[in-house]
Amino acid sequence: MPIIRKSLLQFIFSGTTMKRWNDKLRPVELLEVDKQAHKMMAAWMLFMLNSRDMTPARRRELGDAVVEGGLFDYFYRLVITDIKPPIFYKIKENPEHHRQLTAWVLDQLEPLLLPVGREFWDRFRARLSLPQGQAGLAGRILDAAHLYASSWEFNLIKDLGPWDDEKAGIEQSFVDGLGRFTDLRGVGDLLAGPESVLGRFAHLCGQLRFQTRWSQTPRIPETSVLGHLFIVAAYAWFFSLSVGACPARRQNNFFAGLFHDLPEVLTRDIISPVKKSVRTIGDLIRQYEESELARRVYGPLEAGGFADLSARLGYFLGRETGSEFQAVAVRDGAVRPVTWEELQGPANRDDQDPKDGELIKVCDSLAAFVEAYSALRNGISSDQLQQAVWRLRQQYQTYALGDELHVGALLADFD
Repeated sequence: MPIIRKSLLQFIFSGTTMKRWNDKLRPVELLEVDKQAHKMMAAWMLFMLNSRDMTPARRRELGDAVVEGGLFDYFYRLVITDIKPPIFYKIKENPEHHRQLTAWVLDQLEPLLLPVGREFWDRFRARLSLPQGQAGLAGRILDAAHLYASSWEFNLIKDLGPWDDEKAGIEQSFVDGLGRFTDLRGVGDLLAGPESVLGRFAHLCGQLRFQTRWSQTPRIPETSVLGHLFIVAAYAWFFSLSVGACPARRQNNFFAGLFHDLPEVLTRDIISPVKKSVRTIGDLIRQYEESELARRVYGPLEAGGFADLSARLGYFLGRETGSEFQAVAVRDGAVRPVTWEELQGPANRDDQDPKDGELIKVCDSLAAFVEAYSALRNGISSDQLQQAVWRLRQQYQTYALGDELHVGALLADFD
């Protein structure tokens, strides 16, 4: 059975301290975990569009490859850290040099990832050992999404520091790179930017990197809403593996985690005490979120020919049930709430398209715990951080997701 450990949760979180474009003048800090979130959001759009004609089984296979390929790329990047992209691409051009670098990366990651399971570790090794360009459609989707997210960041900084003679070459490399993927459905829309419905939605997602979580509480590292989404999605994937979720369920959990705070690009990050202070305030916020999502996300996507993306986002965000943290499955053609016991039993089937609620909420809380815990360990002490760590420890002290995952025991490892 896959084992989830403190070391894995912290490793996933470590992308919050990995700075991007750190040799360039930049208006805001650009972080690896933010870029990975934006990349996987773009990858989801491309996955949806390029699997429209596939059988359900082939689509699930592609979805698994996209999610795990994205996680594998992230882990690889966390280990090689400060190798600049031009140097890394030169290494990749030499098969022997790339093999040696990959072997070293695998040595570093084995203690972290092997407890997740031998099958997962073998998939990771196989993915990293593939020759360049041999990762199939999933690899092309991820490469295109990577270039899109990186070029989006570059557009934030390209007009700063006109003396930088590298920028013209960097910009051209993005143009040339993305040009190799225009045969994929959706890439042209992303390149069109706000002039296209899909490009406008992708821009909206990217703006979540500008929203700082815990904005009134000093922390090291600071985290954005966008980075938090990727962390929750990654936790949800590994927790899904741990509880034996079927492929459809684990993919739904990853993408639901990745988009669960999307309304905050429309409402900003409203902290839980405000939402819960008066019951009617929480209801009012939810109503406003729904109306803004309908006006700025669902409606434009449907009108632009992307009704399938709109419907899927609505499923992830709990449009039918009123909560993104409500577990659901599709039965008799209708979305129906289900219990944890049903998810672990008769609803844990691909043909019922199950999605967790409780598990995603736990991952959301654990991400907040790791944020507060890390800030305290880094010497930033405040009442808010202390209270958050204490409250979450108390809340989950005896909490378990079935017999497979004891959350309290996992938190106990954080001394």
